[in-house]
Amino acid sequence: MIQNFITQISRILVGALFIFSGFVKLIDPIGSKYKFQEYFSADVLNLEFLIPYALPFAILLIVAEILLGVMILIGYKPKFTVWSLFFLTLVFLFLTWYSAYYNKVTDCGCFGDAIKLSTWETFYKNVILIALIIILLMKVKLIKPIFNGKIPKVITLVSLAGFMFIVQHVLTHLPMIDFRAYAVGKNISDGMEYPEDGSIPPVHDFMLEDAQADLAPELLKKEKVMLVIVYNLDKIDVKGFPAIKEITTKATKKGYTVYGVSASFTDDLLIAKEKHNLPFDFLFCDETTLKTMIRANPGVIILNKGTITQKKNWVDIEDIKL
Repeated sequence: MIQNFITQISRILVGALFIFSGFVKLIDPIGSKYKFQEYFSADVLNLEFLIPYALPFAILLIVAEILLGVMILIGYKPKFTVWSLFFLTLVFLFLTWYSAYYNKVTDCGCFGDAIKLSTWETFYKNVILIALIIILLMKVKLIKPIFNGKIPKVITLVSLAGFMFIVQHVLTHLPMIDFRAYAVGKNISDGMEYPEDGSIPPVHDFMLEDAQADLAPELLKKEKVMLVIVYNLDKIDVKGFPAIKEITTKATKKGYTVYGVSASFTDDLLIAKEKHNLPFDFLFCDETTLKTMIRANPGVIILNKGTITQKKNWVDIEDIKL
């Protein structure tokens, strides 16, 4: 009786944790892509040949994580599920230990941008998690389906289809839920203020520089500002330029201050501006900051006295209200 109780509690805890961890990443797979790129870099695992495949890796891991969480809760294929959870957690355990011990990746991204843990906190979390999974391995015969017949299989397949739909949706548009400091409704100036404990503020390295100065303080005071985010000109979706040109022309006529913001070289930006007849100048900002601001390249952000009021991928530019 006690063994069954411990097994079922472990099952619920493991399933719930995997579903939560998978969900907060499922709604923002681009964030996981950036994290994989960081792990594959020369300074960390030195697997740079895998960087082009960071997004498929991220999607595969995210979907596997959340789907296994569903499967363990409903009791579908318990032996396969528990062993899959065990090996997946072993990978997490190694990566978090490596990050913590060598101080390589300060945030593993285990809970996306929803919850930030230190590298050692994440490692110890995985130690507890794998202990719970070992309990499930030892008592796997006690894990029974909560539904009869083919219902668990149907739930698993429907869940997989739903998860893939969400991935496609957020890759085409933007994350369904934004946990970052640049979410709609957040004020950038407020985000720059240092917390009482003296830790790094949520918004840092936010600068909008032209050839002479940082224009961020000035722009954050204006009511009508449109920023076109092009974090890397070489990786931009060029099909977005006509839509960008149209919306920025409208915005300028309606009194908006419009700037492009990029981390690319000035000469390349000037060429792009002339080639696509863009009615705005570009400012410089750190690429990591731009990737954090919006998961689009290009994307558009509307500011009102520093508060983000709208944020759209270029495919949804028609939805912007000026």
